[in-house]
Amino acid sequence: MALIKYNPFAGFDSIVKRMNDLFADFDREKLLPDFSVDYSGFFPKVDIKEDEKNYYIKVELPGVKKEDLKITVNDENILQIRGQKKFEEKKENENYIRMETSYGEFARSFALPENVKKDEIQAKYNDGVLNLTIEKVEPSKPKETEIKIK
Repeated sequence: MALIKYNPFAGFDSIVKRMNDLFADFDREKLLPDFSVDYSGFFPKVDIKEDEKNYYIKVELPGVKKEDLKITVNDENILQIRGQKKFEEKKENENYIRMETSYGEFARSFALPENVKKDEIQAKYNDGVLNLTIEKVEPSKPKETEIKIK
């Protein structure tokens, strides 16, 4: 007679796999709110880094034309990148089997620190990548006034 081991947790492996497959369909960043983001269109990916002199923002915008972008900074130091990725015209005999490309309007907003030259932000757009360079300024040192002793 053969001894068969029973594993009471064997069914959980398939449940865990099915749950992971379900949540893989969700974009994690869309579940975590960004400051003032419009989720009706697509959600461009952003990298932000800094060095001693500048902040650098890199935005991936494949398929977006330069003239469809608008970058603004308001008085509260909020940098906003807005744009639109337009859908190409569907041809008469085209039948998509699968379509994963996102289209529509987007907006990404970022609160800039106080120590930047917001009037001198440099923007370059090349091959679907927007690069912003934001120069830092030295924080003003506290003013010191000597008081004479009488």
